[in-house]
Amino acid sequence: MKINVIGAGLAGCEAAMQIASAGIPVRLYEMKPNKKSPAHKTNYFGELVCSNSLKAMRVESAAGLLKEEMRRLNSFLMQCADKCQVPAGGALAVDREKFAQLVTEGIQSQPLIEVVSEEITAIPESGITVIATGPLTSDALAKAIEERFGDSLSFFDAAAPIVTAESIDMEYTFTASRYERGGEDDYINCPMNKEEYERFYNALVSAERAPLHDFDVSNPKVYEGCMPVEVMAQRGEGTLRFGPMKPVGLIDPKTGHRPWAVLQLRKENAAGTMYNLVGFQTNLKFPEQKRVFSLIPALHNADFVRYGVMHRNTFLCSPKILNADFSVKENKNLFFAGQITGVEGYMESAASGILAGMNAVRVLRGQPTLVFPADTMMGALSRYIADPTVKKFQPMGANLGILPELEKRPRDKRERAAAYAYRALASQEIYIKEQLGMGE
Repeated sequence: MKINVIGAGLAGCEAAMQIASAGIPVRLYEMKPNKKSPAHKTNYFGELVCSNSLKAMRVESAAGLLKEEMRRLNSFLMQCADKCQVPAGGALAVDREKFAQLVTEGIQSQPLIEVVSEEITAIPESGITVIATGPLTSDALAKAIEERFGDSLSFFDAAAPIVTAESIDMEYTFTASRYERGGEDDYINCPMNKEEYERFYNALVSAERAPLHDFDVSNPKVYEGCMPVEVMAQRGEGTLRFGPMKPVGLIDPKTGHRPWAVLQLRKENAAGTMYNLVGFQTNLKFPEQKRVFSLIPALHNADFVRYGVMHRNTFLCSPKILNADFSVKENKNLFFAGQITGVEGYMESAASGILAGMNAVRVLRGQPTLVFPADTMMGALSRYIADPTVKKFQPMGANLGILPELEKRPRDKRERAAAYAYRALASQEIYIKEQLGMGE
């Protein structure tokens, strides 16, 4: 019996190769060369449409840890990437065209993979299928997915930044809900006086924005509903104080008065290790977000685990739909992988493809599916996209903030990152020996 994989991007290629490596035939559907998304230019599989960087190589970093975990699972894409590196300091960057060529050649030369050049416009009703069609899923298939899962599909990614809890300077905060509604610690409030607010406001309205592509704003109705905080601010100096930074209903216990303006931070996960900047969806360039938002006193030392983004991005509200093994809750024979699941980034997409492919095989064989330990990066990402406690789900990339806290936490940031990484790799090694019989 063949397993279907839809989409020959990073996640789809990784899933197909994992399945074929297990000795199972694959039917890989890819609409190229007959049709391309607005972002794709070549006929190659695994095309990198934005940067050619796969982020940090150091294992003692979130991105480096993820790649090392993938290598230990015989990642096809990591093998391709390692063969076509280009100098990039501490990052793993690749020759974009050579990388895609290697991916394409590897897929086409695998005898158990049948490539079908065809656009899939409906969710297959029989067999085992992995849908890995990416953030620019074709309109027809996106419509079919939306019809199946209701309003749980987003066509526009308007996300606010997320910071680590440990990097918030609590000396400049107080915890409270507006008008004392909800729990006492539902929000961390970051108050600002008039002078601090004006300094922040002036920096915000003059900051440099990231360019938007034509296909990012092809749906004006959606775009108007995702007002960037910097655009809102340009309507007048007081706009934010009547919007996301309104101080109404909040009293700073340190002063006994209502602040001039307040940024509220909301828990991003149940563990409370990450906080979302409420109402701060933005299209500023990443260095500008760091510079401008760090002017808020409580965030002067903030560690941003995800910057705000604003672009066309088809993704599921995965906590409602998916299990942590990337299968659909209502249909264990249907899997999703890649950015459509809400993982953000090249290698994050590929990693989800590894797990979806492995689990598709296990379903076919009647075996329990795999969910890697929570203290591994792959396990943390897969659990995050399936976590029902995550409110207002938005895509997430690899970062140390989604890992469980260390029992003994080094104060030095680099030592702390190393401790997370070594714990993860040790945990992964035990798991793959026990579950997969690898590494013995």
